[in-house]
Formats: sequence, structure tokens, C-alpha cells
Amino acid sequence: MESDEGGDKVAIGPIVSSGHLASGSLPALSEVEFGLIMLGHAFNRWMVRGMAAAGVPDLSPLDVLVLHNINHRGKGKTLADICLVLNIEDTHTVAYSLKKLERLKLIQSAKRGKEKLVAVTGKGQNVCARYAAIREELLVKSVLATEVSPEALSQIATRMRALSGHYDQATRAAASL
Repeated sequence: MESDEGGDKVAIGPIVSSGHLASGSLPALSEVEFGLIMLGHAFNRWMVRGMAAAGVPDLSPLDVLVLHNINHRGKGKTLADICLVLNIEDTHTVAYSLKKLERLKLIQSAKRGKEKLVAVTGKGQNVCARYAAIREELLVKSVLATEVSPEALSQIATRMRALSGHYDQATRAAASL
């Protein structure tokens, strides 16, 4: 609600990026999409700046995601593993990130039969640990100071993953048109 000149409350409608998309039968979905746009860009900026603060500037958001995924659980991963977990269809973008991370000596590759496996190096582990410490200090403390409970965040994450399935299904349907 917003006040007009006379102080009366005026309904402003949903906050969306594209009014024509909010005019259908589920305007709230357009509100979620706008929130995702805002959140996605803010998250990308955070990852890049957080990694720069951890000592590795000039990484893209995808490079940061790939590095953290490879560091996860400390075991080797294939290109297909990384793409599956991160829900990335364009494998060449992840392959480029792998080359970049290897040049920076944050990961290393090895062969397992015909498969190429990548694993985090000691340097990569240290960078991920510094990033985690910076994240804890700058981001986590800020989120904890709000009225959003850990349970509410988990519920949001669950709903976001469920929505991703709807978008994936709609994507497959649109590809067949």
C-alpha cells in the first residue's frame, strides 16, 4: 500500500519487472520471478566480491560455484557431476571454468579410466575456507540479525527447488513447440 496526496491508502499491486506477465492467472509468480532476478544478481555480485576478498579476484559467479562444488565433500568430480548438481545444461561453460580454476592452481585434474576427475588443491581448500569465514562474518551474521528463522529459510529453499522443477518441465515443453 502507498499513500496518495490525501493520505488515503492506495493499492499499488504486485511488484514485478514485467506487468504484462503479471496480468495472467498467477500474478504472484511474476512477483517471485522479480524476486529471483533481484536475488540472483545480488548473489552473483556477492560471490564475486566475496571471492575477491578471499584473495582470488577476477572469478565469475560460475567459477565460484564450480570451485565450491568441487570442494564439497573433498572427493573428485566429473564435468557431468558438476553440471548435474548445479543444474547447468551448457557443459562448455563449466569446462571453461575448470580450465580457469586449474590455471589458478585451485583445482587439479586426474584420469580415472576414460573419465577426467577434478579435485580441489590445498590452495583451493584454503581459498574456500577464507571465503566461508568472510561469508560467516559479513553475510550470515546479517541474515541472523533479521527476523528470518533458519526454518523459514529452509522452507524457502524447498519451495525454490520445487519451482525449479516446474520451470524445467515448462522448458522441455517449450522446446518441443
